[in-house]
Amino acid sequence: MPNLPDRLILALKALHQLGFRQIAAYAYYQFTLRSGYLQWATRASQAEARLPSRALTLYPVIQLPDPQILTDLIGSGGKSDLLAEADEIAAGKVRLFGGQPVPLQLSPPPPLVHWTAYELGRQPWGSQDVKYIWEPARFSWAFKLGYAYHLSRDENYSRAFWDLAEEFLDQNPPYLGANWTSAQEAALRLIAFVFAGQVFAASSHATPERMGRLAQAVASHAARIPSSLSYARAQNNNHLLSEALGLYTAGLALHEHPRARAWRKMGWRLFNRGLETQIDPDGAYIQHSTNYQRLMLQLGLWAQALMMGEGRELPALSRQRLASATRWLLTLVDQSSGGVPNLGPNDSAYIIPLTTCPTSDYRPILQAAGRAFWGESPFPPGRWDEMALWFNLADPRPQASSTSSIASPIDLAGTPHVLCSTHHDSWAYLRAAHFRSRPGHADQLHVDLWWRGMNIALDPGAYRYTAPAPWENALTRTAVHNTLMLEGAEQMQSAGRFLYLDWAQAELTAHAIAPDGTWEHLTARHDGYRRLGCLHQRTVEVNAQGWLVTDEVLPVREGSSPGKSLACDLHWLLPDWKWEVEPAIEAEGQGWSISLVSPFGRLILILSTVCLPRSASTSGQLSLAIDRAGERVFGAGNAEPYAGWTSPSYGDKISALSLTASLTVPAPFKLTSRWIFP
Repeated sequence: MPNLPDRLILALKALHQLGFRQIAAYAYYQFTLRSGYLQWATRASQAEARLPSRALTLYPVIQLPDPQILTDLIGSGGKSDLLAEADEIAAGKVRLFGGQPVPLQLSPPPPLVHWTAYELGRQPWGSQDVKYIWEPARFSWAFKLGYAYHLSRDENYSRAFWDLAEEFLDQNPPYLGANWTSAQEAALRLIAFVFAGQVFAASSHATPERMGRLAQAVASHAARIPSSLSYARAQNNNHLLSEALGLYTAGLALHEHPRARAWRKMGWRLFNRGLETQIDPDGAYIQHSTNYQRLMLQLGLWAQALMMGEGRELPALSRQRLASATRWLLTLVDQSSGGVPNLGPNDSAYIIPLTTCPTSDYRPILQAAGRAFWGESPFPPGRWDEMALWFNLADPRPQASSTSSIASPIDLAGTPHVLCSTHHDSWAYLRAAHFRSRPGHADQLHVDLWWRGMNIALDPGAYRYTAPAPWENALTRTAVHNTLMLEGAEQMQSAGRFLYLDWAQAELTAHAIAPDGTWEHLTARHDGYRRLGCLHQRTVEVNAQGWLVTDEVLPVREGSSPGKSLACDLHWLLPDWKWEVEPAIEAEGQGWSISLVSPFGRLILILSTVCLPRSASTSGQLSLAIDRAGERVFGAGNAEPYAGWTSPSYGDKISALSLTASLTVPAPFKLTSRWIFP
């Protein structure tokens, strides 16, 4: 743990780099938490006193789609997949984070105490990772049951929902237990309750007593949110959007509740303000994450559906921001698989999973968001249209619009930066961000490479936010991304589980296309190693032969030199395929050739040095290490436990090949990575 002077320095840096408003909001939250105010404000007796004397009614808030149109769209195969997953849920199993079925646990570990005790550390969570308590209690699985019931009218799905909902309400009384600690979790559960109350309302299992109890639960969840909004304001991310939309949803569904108008007003203001401040004009979301960008768009679609139900629209600026965010994420979608780079923090949140497509397929959310926010269908007709139907978004025209935006000329002022190859069905993303908000990963100049629907140069993802060492958010580091590391140093200073300071800033410096279209390249650099006297510059070029990535380590001042030799590590994370390695003598210099056996033939990656200083000693020889699943399988030394892994979804890690090419020389110098396709 840092000593007092170090903690003071970090606190001052955080104040300067995060801004006074966020720090003040967090300080206020801590004051209300530690003073006992939040325990007093969210006691169960107060929530009960705020309920109307007569029973509450839960009103419908969205227009449900025609079941026959949905059935025709997804076909017999899609319906079979949907009913099979709904049958699993009815049998007590759930696919957390899109993984394999596990028992659906809705009872938190005893004893149940007020939620503030967990936040204050006075009561253990009862789990190494609280997300395994929270995730099933989000009730995202209720959308699957509701979807299946809407198509089949099978009362087994309604019975399952009501039995599970009653189990949760019995085992999680208001404001007691770990499931009440997060107001965001309460808001997401509230939205699921409102959806389920509407979808299952006509079922024989939806007795007046059950509907009344569900309405009271929505009210209790809504009442939990306002007291700790200072925490959501301090985070200024999906927490604020979720909580605001939860309030607005409750205000619509319980419009006879005495606080309904206040909830709607507060939720509307905070949600739209959040969209305006959290989405950059170019569409990048504040959390620097493809997964959280999708979560934000889901919230936007739910808000749009609520507005349509009222005959209203989102404000113009909110729609504009959501349209930009849709285009931003669309740029990163692989056209044949629907996959995206595993960029940034990833808790695999899929809060409104009204689709039969896999969790990894981003086409359902983008098809719906494209129709909602800029009036076009980004993809041709397919099963991924189902989410758009759930949000009452008909195809605006008979034929889908072109997806040429993915291969359009790069806007040098914006992100993401993508190059596409017409020669061998591949594309690459160069991560070059100018941070206006705190980054989650130290990943500047990371390159993601996709080929024939396969991600062949991987971002490791997140795995777990909270886990025993060495896995506590271990995959945020520079060393595990496809970029270059100097002196074993992070690009930015790690100051906490979710906090980097001294942000490395990147800029795109060049973009060129051959007149005959035979090649195209992007060049970017970042300043994260300025403290070492150097800049890292990377050029990504695509041509008929394949891809060439050139890394240059340059002195901060042209013509100068940092003097001493620098230890340099160039890293690539590849699929766990059969491999061979041998020394390679390239025209540019000495290196290594790595051959990978892919499903479509042999793929070759050649790593080599270029333009080494004449004074370079034998330490300038390029060494190679390959790690797999935490073990060194080629080269000298030992692997870090987190090396050679990739995490496609939260809590799930699979083996991968981690290649690290290392040398120690003075700057300036170059390294190249040449990808050759079969």
